[in-house]
Amino acid sequence: MHETPTPVHQHDSRAVPEVGQLLELLEIAWERGRGALGTAPLSAAQTRVMYIVEREPGINASALGRRLSAAAPSVTRLCDRLQAAGFLRRTPRPQDRREMQLELTDTGIAHLNTIRHRREQALQQAMSRMSPDAQHALATGLSALCAAVGEPTRPLGHEETA
Repeated sequence: MHETPTPVHQHDSRAVPEVGQLLELLEIAWERGRGALGTAPLSAAQTRVMYIVEREPGINASALGRRLSAAAPSVTRLCDRLQAAGFLRRTPRPQDRREMQLELTDTGIAHLNTIRHRREQALQQAMSRMSPDAQHALATGLSALCAAVGEPTRPLGHEETA
């Protein structure tokens, strides 16, 4: 049975400070564990590019620039560095060979999977101190939040393989 979504103005916003606090704690945890949880050898901006290209394979540099709210020269430099690192490839778009499309390489996909795996291990360690009911409530709430933001989540128990 599905509940009809309540209009935004009718929602109780008590969870907003808690979600904000969670985001702050995650930022602190990522910073504290930069060596273990970071995105090295990539910058945060380069990693963000990879997440976008992964979600939108074949995206062109102009569309990527709009997603990043970045100027064309900045996008070009980010892509140049990712390509030099072996994480990104640019190929001519079949419909218009003057336009380049962006795709992750197998190495790039593996790097994102490594980042996710390290972060998931850290989160699993923290969540192991929660009750099963609290874990379920968190998973349900985060899935709903991601859906509201427009980013689908992977179902629990369906891990990506490298």
